[in-house]
This record gives sequence, C-alpha cells and structure tokens, in this order.
Amino acid sequence: MTQVCIVGSPEVELRYELLSRDTAREALSTYRLHQPYANSIAVDTISLGAAVSLMNDLNWYLVRFAQLTLVTEPSVAEDEWLSRKLARAIRDGSITREQSAEFVHIYGVKDGELVEPLAVERDGELPDYDNTAVDDTVVVRVTEAEF
Repeated sequence: MTQVCIVGSPEVELRYELLSRDTAREALSTYRLHQPYANSIAVDTISLGAAVSLMNDLNWYLVRFAQLTLVTEPSVAEDEWLSRKLARAIRDGSITREQSAEFVHIYGVKDGELVEPLAVERDGELPDYDNTAVDDTVVVRVTEAEF
C-alpha cells in the first residue's frame, strides 16, 4: 500500500484548510485520514500512480498550505519516504527505483513534529541525525535538484 502524507506549513491548520474546501474534501472523501505527524494528513492509496494523481488533484492546496508532501512506496523503500517530485519521477520512469536512494533529507521528529532536515548524499550507511536532540528520525529520498 502506498501512503501520501501532507505536512502543513507552521502557520496553517492543515486539516481545517483541506476539509473546509469542497474540492479538497471531495478528493479526500474516499480515503481514511490519519495523522502520523503534527499538523499532517495521511492517506493510503493503491499505487504510486494513484498517490501522484491524488497529489495532482490537491496541487492548488498543497502549494498554499503544505510545507512538505511525502509518499511511501514499499516497492521502492519499506522504511523511507519519497518527496513528491521523486515519486512523480519514479512513476514517470525518469528515475529508477535503484537511482532514488542517493540523495536524502533526514528529518528529526520531536514531540510529533518534523524538524530541521539534514541533507545527506548517501554513500553506504546514513549518518546519525545530530542537528538537535530528537525522539526519532525520518528519512526522505529526494531528487538531486531538491538536494
């Protein structure tokens, strides 16, 4: 199952902004919403193509209210997220699954919020997150341009 997670910008209440608007509410109406991080909404989709399609449907809202949009795709990586741009590139075939692992952002998770990404070019093992004390970390694969 592929998951889409939209993380809201700090100055907005993402859930309210998305669900108070007819078009966004309709696009999300067939999904069960959950909240993996503070000020986020996540849904499970059937495929990477469906995830990219949903993000395209919500693009107007993502540009205005989202700080970050992430995708998990088990066929690419079981325990790492993909950026929206990387998910689209993999779906379109311009980047292979194997090529997707080189550039990553490592986010700290503190009190349920994603904080201070650490940009890393993967060469073997990933380094420990050392920007600040955190409860956990989240690895997000990104395109070279996002890196």
